[in-house]
Amino acid sequence: MNGLWDKIRDVFVLSYGQKVFLLASLPLVLAVTLISLVVTVQSRELAGREIKALETQLIQAKREELKNYLSIARTAFVNTYGRAAPDDEVAKLKVTQELSSILYGNDGYFFVFDYEGNNLVAPRQTFLIDKNWTGLADANGVPITDELIRIARAGGGYHAFDWPKPSTGQTERMIVYVNGLQDWQWVVGTGIFIGDVLDTVATARAEVEARIRQTSLYIVGIAIAALIGVFLSGLVLNLRERRLADVKLKSLTQRIIDTQEEERGRVARELHDGISQMLVGVRYALELSKRQIGLGDARAPVSLNKGIDGLGGAIQEVRRISRDLRPGVLDDLGLGPALKTLTDDFSHRTGIATQFETVVFRNRLDEDSRIALYRIAQEALNNIERHAEATQVQMSLKGQHNGGLLRLHDNGKGMIWPQPNRRRDTKGGLGLRNMLERIEQLGGTIKITSAPGNGTTIEALVPLTHMLRPETKKAKQT
Repeated sequence: MNGLWDKIRDVFVLSYGQKVFLLASLPLVLAVTLISLVVTVQSRELAGREIKALETQLIQAKREELKNYLSIARTAFVNTYGRAAPDDEVAKLKVTQELSSILYGNDGYFFVFDYEGNNLVAPRQTFLIDKNWTGLADANGVPITDELIRIARAGGGYHAFDWPKPSTGQTERMIVYVNGLQDWQWVVGTGIFIGDVLDTVATARAEVEARIRQTSLYIVGIAIAALIGVFLSGLVLNLRERRLADVKLKSLTQRIIDTQEEERGRVARELHDGISQMLVGVRYALELSKRQIGLGDARAPVSLNKGIDGLGGAIQEVRRISRDLRPGVLDDLGLGPALKTLTDDFSHRTGIATQFETVVFRNRLDEDSRIALYRIAQEALNNIERHAEATQVQMSLKGQHNGGLLRLHDNGKGMIWPQPNRRRDTKGGLGLRNMLERIEQLGGTIKITSAPGNGTTIEALVPLTHMLRPETKKAKQT
């Protein structure tokens, strides 16, 4: 079961490249999504207003057309109606005949209702004639006859409802315009179907939706192209950085090998030139003492003492070499005493006046920090001995609010820092580059201040993350 969970966890664990790709892609995807939503909403709102304006304009044109038709019809019967009495049946029959004969288009005609709801004229739908249609409504419940009578009594106006189209028999939206003949209590009107208007509006709306979808597809396409571009750019950068990392790794590996060989050569030279010669001298002294004792020579104790002194010197030399490789005091007593021993040996060996100051801080450095700071101090003193031509050196180790600080200052000839035209991949020994790498591995910082003739100051700061709690008993106190 644990193996399964480990596999699932490994699936969802992202690599560094995947994290970079997500960090670059997610804002882009979110931005494109928001842009697409804003464009879609704004486009729909704008198109809706435009389509509504188009529909209003077309319907208004239809209304004006109806009004003109009714005006023409009134011109045809106005003389007859104007000279007739309210109960003149002959005049009424003549007007109905005139209106029945006026047709236009495929579906245009005039209709007449009296105020009681009886249909008097309907030339294209004769089944309506001589029937009372009070209470008539369309399929949506919109009143027809009663509303037309009300509008006619009020003087005239428009009304819209669904009605069967004479030419096709299909129910469509219809707009009618009516006037009232108050003396005869008639409703005279005509209507026009606006299916073509609605079709035009629907077509316009469909075209708008198609354009919006097309625009969205364009945006999505651009986003996909951008994501592919980000992915390819990241892939190229990743390959480039990997090649550079491989080159740097090879250079570092070679430098480590060279450093190891240099260190081995140094130890071998010290063993050969120092300890080996001392041990040879001890051997000669002991052999000489052995021969003198066999001959009863009184000088035998002197030769024996020389051998003992030489053996003591060899022991001291072995201790010195061991201390240079890995000082035991660093593990046994901590960083402060180790640096104190290092500065004392440096001053004794070189004759350079060296002052060391340390304050035991409340928190304590971990092992990696102790080793790094010790090696930085060791390398700095070696550089001072070889290059600085200094007469005084000051070293301090103190705790600060942001970590542990090692500071070295000499009064030597100084140097130009940062070095001009210095490449990061320049091959070199331990030197300043190793000091920088050691502190960078700990997440700390190193500051080098120097100028020709003004000496050099090195400040290496280890962050608080490498400070142990005071109650950690096994930690070595600095």
